[in-house]
Amino acid sequence: MNVICHTDASFRRKLRGLAAASSLFDPGVEERTRAILDAVRERGDAGVLELTERFDGAKLRADQLAVTRAELVTASLKADDSLRAAVAEAEKNVAMFARKSLRKGWCARNSHGAEVGEKLDPFQRVGVYIPGGTAPLVSTALMTVTLARVAGCPEIVVCSPCAKDGSLNPALVFAARAAGATEIYRVGGAQAIAAMAYGTDTIRRVQKIFGPGNAYVVAAKRLVFGRVALDLLPGPSELLVVADETADAKFIAADMLAQAEHGTGHERVWLVTTSAGLIKAVGKEVARQLPKLARRDFIRENLDRNGWLIQVKTLDDMIALANELAPEHCEVMVRNARKVSDRILTAGAIFVGGYSPTVLGDYVSGPSHVLPTGGAGASFAGLTVDQFQRRTSIVEYNRASLKRALPAVRKFAEIEGLGAHGRSAEIRF
Repeated sequence: MNVICHTDASFRRKLRGLAAASSLFDPGVEERTRAILDAVRERGDAGVLELTERFDGAKLRADQLAVTRAELVTASLKADDSLRAAVAEAEKNVAMFARKSLRKGWCARNSHGAEVGEKLDPFQRVGVYIPGGTAPLVSTALMTVTLARVAGCPEIVVCSPCAKDGSLNPALVFAARAAGATEIYRVGGAQAIAAMAYGTDTIRRVQKIFGPGNAYVVAAKRLVFGRVALDLLPGPSELLVVADETADAKFIAADMLAQAEHGTGHERVWLVTTSAGLIKAVGKEVARQLPKLARRDFIRENLDRNGWLIQVKTLDDMIALANELAPEHCEVMVRNARKVSDRILTAGAIFVGGYSPTVLGDYVSGPSHVLPTGGAGASFAGLTVDQFQRRTSIVEYNRASLKRALPAVRKFAEIEGLGAHGRSAEIRF
C-alpha cells in the first residue's frame, strides 16, 4: 500500500491527485462506449447479440436473451435453505428502510386560495443493471429491485451479464425474482444500458435506469441521460476509514481488503488518521491477512495502485479530507464517532464505530448499497425508494382564486412582453 504523511514535501499535491483520480470520466472509455451505444441504437437485437458474443463470449439468439419461466423454477429449486434465509433477511431490512423513505403526495392552499400540491406515482417501467463478471452481485438485486417493488413499479426489468454458455448465476436469478423482477435478460455491459435506454424488439425501453457497474456501464448511463432518467453514477467501490489511535487495526485492514476485492480493478481504499502507529499496525495487518484470501493476487494489485494510508495532523484535517474525497463508504472509528460523523457531509454512506463494517451496508443493514462514487457524493445521494417515484405538481384554481391572481399575472406578462400569457387569464373574465 501507499503511505503519505503531512510532513511530506509533496503532501498537498498527492492529496489533490487522490481526490481527482476517477475512472468515471475516462475519455477513452467514453469513446468506446459511444460505439457500443450506436451499435445497439442502430441495429437493436443484432447489435446486442454481437456485443454479447464479443465481450461475454456467449453466442445467443434473440429468443434466448430473456430468462424463461423454466429457468426461474430451476433457480428456485437450486436455492438452499441458507440462501433463502439470507435473501429473506436482507429483503426484510431493505423493504423496511424503503417503506420509511417513501414520499407521499400533499396539497395546500396558496395565497390566492387555490389548491396546489404534488402527486407521486411509481415509474411504470424501470430497468435495473446488476453486475456479474468475476463476482455476480446477488445482493445488488435486493438493493435495487426491492425498492422498485416497494415503490409500486409494475414492470421491473433486470439485465445482467451471462457466462460463456449463456447461463446466469442461479442465486442472482433467484434473488432478483424474489425481490420482484418481472423480466430478466442475460445482457451485460454498456449494451445492456443501451438496450434499456433505446429499446429493441426483445427488450422494450424503460423510463429510468438504476444500478451500479464498471466504467463502461457508468459511461453508458451518462451518455443516455435525457433519453431515460437515471438514478446516479455508481462506479467501482470505494472505502475511506477515518480513525484515531483508539481504532483496531485488525478491523480496518479487514474492511479495506474487503472493498478492494471487487472485480473492476478501479476500487479505491483509503485510511486517514493522525496516528503514525495506527498506519504501521494497519500495514502489518494487511500483510498478515492478505495471503489468506482467495482473491489475494487481485487485491494486492488493487492496493498497490489505489490503496492509501494517509497521516494528517489533526481531527479537523481528517474530516476535511473525508469531505474532499466524497467517498462511497466512510467508516468512522474515533472517539465520539457519532459526533464526528455529523461533520462528514459528502459520503455516500457512513458507518459509525468499530462494529459497523461496510459489509453490513453491502448486504443486510437496510439502506441500498447503490451509492455515488468517484467524488460524485459531493453532489449526489445514494439510491432511495423515492427515486422510483415520479413527481407531478397539481394546480387547481376556481374563478375567485384566479381573479385574485390576475394583477400579478398581468404584471409579469407586461414585463416579459408576452401579451398572450396575460390574455389567457384575462379572457376568463
